[in-house]
Amino acid sequence: MSSGNDRQPQTFTKPALGEKEVTELVDRVFGLKVCWIGLLPSYDDQNFHVRVSRNEGAAEGAEEYVLKITNSEDSQEPDLIEAQTRAMMFLNAEGFPSATPHLTKDGNIMSLESGDPGAGNKKYMVRLLTYLPGTPVAKIAANTQILYEIGKLAASLDKALSEKFHHPSVKSLHRGQFIWNLANVPLLDQYIYALGQNKYRETVEQVIEQFKEKIIPKLSSFRACINHGDLNDHNILVYSSSASLENPQYRVSGILDFSDMSYGYYVFEVAIAIMYMMIESPDPLGVGGHVLAGFESVLPLTEEERGALFLLVSGRFSQSLVIAAHTALRYPENEEYLMITAKTGWKHLMAMCELGQAAVEKRWFETAEAYADRAPA
Repeated sequence: MSSGNDRQPQTFTKPALGEKEVTELVDRVFGLKVCWIGLLPSYDDQNFHVRVSRNEGAAEGAEEYVLKITNSEDSQEPDLIEAQTRAMMFLNAEGFPSATPHLTKDGNIMSLESGDPGAGNKKYMVRLLTYLPGTPVAKIAANTQILYEIGKLAASLDKALSEKFHHPSVKSLHRGQFIWNLANVPLLDQYIYALGQNKYRETVEQVIEQFKEKIIPKLSSFRACINHGDLNDHNILVYSSSASLENPQYRVSGILDFSDMSYGYYVFEVAIAIMYMMIESPDPLGVGGHVLAGFESVLPLTEEERGALFLLVSGRFSQSLVIAAHTALRYPENEEYLMITAKTGWKHLMAMCELGQAAVEKRWFETAEAYADRAPA
């Protein structure tokens, strides 16, 4: 296992543009006048919520967008960013609530722009995406109905991408060493120093070893697909379609952040969704069955895939917690956002591991099977 002595120096790649620079950029690149601007939280990119008006100074009737400034490292892979953007456009055309890009003045979906000369004059890929309304799942009391819908969404989205999305840039989604691909849990060895020496590190080390032993040899038996890869509780927006405050019926109104897209496996997507839906839940171990039921209403898992679910969820918890700790050391000013998952994530991972695979799976599978003969609650 890695130790603190193995720490490698990292290049600081996150953009740090100010409001004045952003306002000028939107005008110069997209030909739009900003009448209001607000910074949005982000992991390693920089996102701004902007309102624009073609009549300068007129806020009434302003159009809303998200200006996404990709970190300088990922900006060096234009084919990958194009694939992500084309996938969003494809999904929008297929009826999924995903954003679409506002074209630049030159008619392009994105533009490579210079940042602050004082930061080494790094280049950042810039896109202006339609603003999607709704409330993040993280800010609602998620009920079983929306958990089921999110599972259904995860399967439907991957199925549509894998069966119908054929843009030439799609080959860039083969991202072998991409740290957020769930197949790459073993790569956490090089970042685990960030946890220090404690019981949390011991648990993650156990997850990594079990993953190497039980998941990696079985990958070839899982059904391959394109994964969104980050259907977390901040990347799914919802609205309530019922007037009942006691029993709101939620619908998904937005799917955000396609920057973790890669080739993977269908079972990865449901595991990722389960893990993130556990974060804010008052009954975290009960979440999995409802998400799984929604997913399997579109795409039933095979016996091999079901048997991997517990370790895949544990692996995603480990990825999120270790990489957040590592990144917070690089960007201490962004620690509060980076450590959102850690607030409850460690507690949930430890609870899963203490209860054990058999008990957790029994609960998930019994809940999912109860949906077989009825509609979701």
